[in-house]
Amino acid sequence: MPSSRLDRARVTHEIGATLRLALPLILAQLAAVGTNFVDAVLAGHVSAHVLGAVAVGTSIWSLAIVSGIGMMMAVPPSVSQLDGAGRRGEIGAVFRQSLWLALGMGVLLWFGVRHAGPLVGLIGVAPGLRHDVDQFLHAISWGAPALTCYFALRGLSEGLSLTRPSMYFSIGGLLVLAPLGYVLMFGKFGITPQGARGCGMATAWVLWLEMLAFLLYIARHRNYRGLNLGERLDPPSPRKIGELVWIGLPMAITLLAEGGLFVAVALVIGTLGEDVVASHQVALNIASLFFMIPLGLAMAITVRVGHAVGRGDGVGVAYAGYCGIALTLVTQLFSAGVMLGMPHLIASIYTHDATVIALAVQLIVLAGFFQFSDGIQVASNGALRGLKDTRVPMAITLFAYWVIGMPTGWWLGFRQGLGARGMWMGLIAGLSVAAVLLFARFARGIKHQRWRRARDPGVSPGVPLH
Repeated sequence: MPSSRLDRARVTHEIGATLRLALPLILAQLAAVGTNFVDAVLAGHVSAHVLGAVAVGTSIWSLAIVSGIGMMMAVPPSVSQLDGAGRRGEIGAVFRQSLWLALGMGVLLWFGVRHAGPLVGLIGVAPGLRHDVDQFLHAISWGAPALTCYFALRGLSEGLSLTRPSMYFSIGGLLVLAPLGYVLMFGKFGITPQGARGCGMATAWVLWLEMLAFLLYIARHRNYRGLNLGERLDPPSPRKIGELVWIGLPMAITLLAEGGLFVAVALVIGTLGEDVVASHQVALNIASLFFMIPLGLAMAITVRVGHAVGRGDGVGVAYAGYCGIALTLVTQLFSAGVMLGMPHLIASIYTHDATVIALAVQLIVLAGFFQFSDGIQVASNGALRGLKDTRVPMAITLFAYWVIGMPTGWWLGFRQGLGARGMWMGLIAGLSVAAVLLFARFARGIKHQRWRRARDPGVSPGVPLH
C-alpha cells in the first residue's frame, strides 16, 4: 500500500493531468454552444420568421448531432487504452475503421435530416414555417458527414491526450461562422439573401472547413507520427467497425435519451403559455451553458481512465475516476453558487419582462439544486466510457430519465399543479437517480477490474469491463 503522502501526491498529479486535458475541451464545448448563439442572433436580426425556422431546424439538427457524437465517442477510449498499453502502432488501424464508421453514420444522418418532414409535422410547427425549416435542414444536412468525421479526428486526438486541437478548431469554426452566416443570410457581395437556408449553408461549410483543417493538422503535426495513420487504405472491416458500434451505439442512445428528455419537457411546458415558455428557455440556456464545464471534464476523465486501463493499472483507474468526479463536484459547487446566489441578475440579462423574470428565478434556483447530481452523472458516465462500459449505463439512463424523471415531472407539474416547477423537479429526480446508479456502477467496475487483473494479469487492454 502507498503511504498517505504518496497518495496525496498522486491525487495532485491526477487532478493536474485531468485539468490540463479538460480546460481545452471545456472551451471547445463552449465554442460549440456559441454557434447556436451566433445562429440565433443572426436569424433574429433577419426576421422573427427566420428565427423561428432556425430554432425549429436547430432542435431537429441537434438530434443528429448527439447521434453522431455519441457513436464517435467510441474512439477516445479505444485509442487511450491502446496508448496506455504501449500499442501505439495499432492505433492507425482503429482510426481508419473509425473513419469508415464516421462516413457511414454521416450518410445516414444526411438522409435522415433531409427527410425530417414528418418529425416537423409531429412537433406541430406552424405551416408558414415549414418551408423555411425544410430549407434549413436540406442545407445543413450536407454538413453531417463532415461532423461525424470531425469527431472521429477529435476522438483520435483526445484519446492520445491531445485536447488543444479540439479547442483550436472549435473556436476557429465559431470565428468563421459569424461573418459567413452574415454574408449568406443577409445577402452581401451580390449574393441573394438566403435567410434560414443561408444559416444552414454556413454551418455546413464551417463543419467541412473544421474537418479538413483538423485532418491536415493531424497529417502534418509531429505528435501523430509513428501511429501508422495513413500507412494504407484499409477496406471496411465489419468486425472492427462492429466493435466500435458495440461501444458507441449505447452512448448515442444515452445522449438521445437525455436530449430527448429536455425536448419533451420543453414541449410539455409549451402548453403552459408564452411567459412560462420564455422563463423555461432562460433557465435552460444558463443551465446548458454551465453544463459544458462538467461535460468537458467527463471527456477528460474518459481519457484518463482509458489510459490507466490500457496500462493495466487498476489503482490508476480508481484515482482517475474518483479524482475526476471530485473535481467535477468542485466546479458544480461554483455553478450552483452562481445560480442560487444570483438568479434575479441572471434572469434580467435575458429579459426585462417582470413576469418572465419572476418565473425564471424559480427555475434557475431549481437548476442550481441539480448541478451536483448532473455533475456526478456526467462524470461517472465519462469514467465508465473509459472502461468501455456503455450498455448498462445506457439502461440506467433510460430508466432514470424516462421511468423516473419524466413521469415524476408530469405528475408534479400537472397533477399537483406546480407547472414548470414540477417538470424541473422531475428533472432533478431523474438526474439524481442517474447520478447514484452511475456512480455505483463505476465503483463496482473498479472492483471487478481489480479482480480480473489479480486473477489474469495478461487480460487484453481494451476489453469492456462488465
